[in-house]
Amino acid sequence: MQRLKIEGGTKLYGSIPVHGAKNSVLPILAAAVLCEEEVTIRNCPGLSDVGAACRILKELGCRVKRDGDCITVDPKAVTGTHVPDRLMREMRSSVFFLGSVAGRMGEASLSLPGGCELGARPIDLHLMGLEALGMTVTQDGGDIRAFSDKRLTGAHIRLRFPSVGATENILLAAVRAEGETILENAAMEPEIADLCGFLNACGAKVRGGGSSVIVIEGVEHLHGCEYRVMPDRIEAATWLCCGACAGGGIFVSGAREEHLPGLLSILEKMGCRLEIRPDGIGLFAPERLKACGDIVTSPYPGFPTDMQAVLMACTCAAEGESSFEETIFENRFRHVPEFRKMGADIHVKGMKAFVTGVSRFRGAEVAATDLRAGAAMVALALRAEGETTVRSIGHIDRGYESIERDLSLVGAKIRREKQ
Repeated sequence: MQRLKIEGGTKLYGSIPVHGAKNSVLPILAAAVLCEEEVTIRNCPGLSDVGAACRILKELGCRVKRDGDCITVDPKAVTGTHVPDRLMREMRSSVFFLGSVAGRMGEASLSLPGGCELGARPIDLHLMGLEALGMTVTQDGGDIRAFSDKRLTGAHIRLRFPSVGATENILLAAVRAEGETILENAAMEPEIADLCGFLNACGAKVRGGGSSVIVIEGVEHLHGCEYRVMPDRIEAATWLCCGACAGGGIFVSGAREEHLPGLLSILEKMGCRLEIRPDGIGLFAPERLKACGDIVTSPYPGFPTDMQAVLMACTCAAEGESSFEETIFENRFRHVPEFRKMGADIHVKGMKAFVTGVSRFRGAEVAATDLRAGAAMVALALRAEGETTVRSIGHIDRGYESIERDLSLVGAKIRREKQ
């Protein structure tokens, strides 16, 4: 077991990089199964979830090689159709292999995925989409099997909710189906467009990635390619909020303005000065942040649920009152009791959290309750007086390559040690 030790009270200055997007590389790795030639994926972050995806690829028969931030996958020898439960439990994104393996092999089986416990995250939309493409789907307890004795057939599918996972799973199954698939009310996140970019680089015919309507013209074969994953917008948001919370001035190298429309305007409202450049975003924090008002999470291009906790850390130190309404996951306020240990003034009523900013925080021993909540605890710890210990950092390692290394680049006093 490992933990993070953070000595707060130091302002941040300097440049911090953004790595490749976790939420892009995981479905892209799953998509590699669909190809019949070697693929090379660049800008892959060194995350525990990425390692889990590579282990699944090997289990299915792929040859996988990693060299720095470059992962090469040779899928020519894929024979497996089953993802074992021990691998499924490591991350929720393993469910993407249902669509890709079924699209390649005509059959796929796995158990319900693991990941952060954020509340009910049913995969009924995923299964509905596969059935619409001609698959038979059976469930036995937590085990799922999808199969078809013939090539999948394109269909007109409308999602009742713009689910990112369902959009990606349907995309993966449809690219090698016969005929045209029209997917309406699709998720519009930039990572969807990135997945479509990868698939098109491999010979797929996908239009509308990143919009609410995606059209997929099925092809018989996908070849290999070299592809560079987009920068991680959630990581960029985390660094910007760390800078705002701790104070000082930082430059987030690789951050893109178009990926952070909601957050940037909120940070400006809170008193931060932003410098938008082609190679990244600079942030200069005021001595005391201002409250941000009412925040409601919603699907892209609305305010992302994944940024809610780390922005809440900023509002804990802001002058005035802010509120957060969570509309995506019912368990997304599990970080609040940990924030309170450091002196935050927050109360929760149903799916809303009300924050009254305070001027001083104290170091405490806290535990990461999920991936983004763990990063938010680090952000608030940078503001607190004294030392904060963050336990259960395996959650953080799922989404941040080396959070202590990167924050040290801008002057944070943070270290990792064995528990």
